[in-house]
Amino acid sequence: MTPKIERFFAESWPDTPYLVVDLDIVAQNYQRLCDELPDTEIFYAVKANPADPVLALLRDLGSNFDAASIYEIEQCLALGIAPERLSFGHTVKKENHIQRAFEAGIRQFAFDSVQELEKLARAAPGASVYCRYLTPNDGADWPLSDKFGCHPDYAVELLCNAADLGLMASGVSFHVGSQQRNPVVWDAALFTAAEIFSKMAERGIKLSLLNLGGGFPSHYRTPMSELSVHTDTIKRSLRHHFGDDLPQIIVEPGRYIPGDAGVIQSEIILISRKSPDAKKRWVYLDIGKFGGLPEVLDEAIQYRIRTPHDGSATGPVILAGPTCDEVDVIYDAAGYELPLDLTVGDRIEILSAGAYTASYSSVGFNGFPPLKEYYI
Repeated sequence: MTPKIERFFAESWPDTPYLVVDLDIVAQNYQRLCDELPDTEIFYAVKANPADPVLALLRDLGSNFDAASIYEIEQCLALGIAPERLSFGHTVKKENHIQRAFEAGIRQFAFDSVQELEKLARAAPGASVYCRYLTPNDGADWPLSDKFGCHPDYAVELLCNAADLGLMASGVSFHVGSQQRNPVVWDAALFTAAEIFSKMAERGIKLSLLNLGGGFPSHYRTPMSELSVHTDTIKRSLRHHFGDDLPQIIVEPGRYIPGDAGVIQSEIILISRKSPDAKKRWVYLDIGKFGGLPEVLDEAIQYRIRTPHDGSATGPVILAGPTCDEVDVIYDAAGYELPLDLTVGDRIEILSAGAYTASYSSVGFNGFPPLKEYYI
C-alpha cells in the first residue's frame, strides 16, 4: 500500500472490484532491476500487465518488451515502441502471426520444437531464433516446467536444425518458474546453459544470446527472498559457468515489475456459515477466479489481505468469489483468518495485485464486467 493509493481510496469511491496501480512503484522496480543487473537487457513480459500506461512508462524508461502474441506486438508498435525492442517470446505461434510480426520488423523469435522452427523458416526467413529448454522449477509458486521448453540435449539438435534452415541460431532461454522462492535454481539452469553453449561451439556454432526468463518475486503472504538474493546468485553463477566470455544477457521480468505496485479493492457481499456450529465462515467477495484472481488456482498465489478491522480478534474463513461456479473458491486450505467484526459491505484490499489480475479477468462470465483499472 502506497500513499498515492491510500489517497485514491480516500478521495475516490469507484464501484468495486477494481485495481489501482501506482506507476511510481512500477518505475522504481524497473530501475532497481536495472541497477541489480547492470549488464543485462530487460525485456518486460507484456502479459503480466499490458495496460498502456505501464507500457508507455517502461518505453520511456528504456525497456525492451517480450510479447506472447501478435496482439501484444501490435499494441506495443501502436505505442511507438520500435520493433527492434520487441521479442516474440512464445514458443507456440500461428504461422500467419509469425509472418505478420516479421513484416512489422520483429526479428527475434523463441521456439522449442522442430515444427515451430519450420514455421519460422517459412514465415520469418533469416530471423534470429533462440531455443527454450526445460529446467527444474522447484520453489516456484507458479511453475512453468512442462508446457514450454525441450530437453537440453534436444535443444542442441534444434539449434543446429535452425542453422540448416537458414535461421540465425542465436542462443537459448529458460524459465525457473514464476514467483520463484528458491534462488539456487538459477545456478542449475545456468550450468545447463553453459553446457549447451559448449556443445554448440563443438559443432562450429557460436551462440550469442542467453535469455534468463523471469521468476523474480513480488511480496505475497509467504515471505520471499529479496531481489538482490536472486540477482547476486545469477551474477555469481554467470561468472562461474561462463567466466569473462559472457554472451548477450537478457531477462524477461513480468510479475516483479508491476506486482507490488497494484492493489485490488473488493467488497464483501455475504458472510455465512453452512451450519450453526461450523468452524469456518464463508466470506464471499465481489471478485474471484474469473474476475481477476485466476492465480489462486490450487491456492498457489496467496495474496496479503487488508481489512478495516485489522488488529481485532480473528477466525478461520473460506474466501470465495461471486459467480455461480462451484470452483470459484479463492482460499480454503491455506488457513486464512480474518477479523470476526467483518460485515457485509466492508471493503477489503488485496495487496501486491498489480500483475496477472486485470489481464486475466474474464469478459462477461455470469455477466460480470472485466476488472476496472486505474493507473495513478
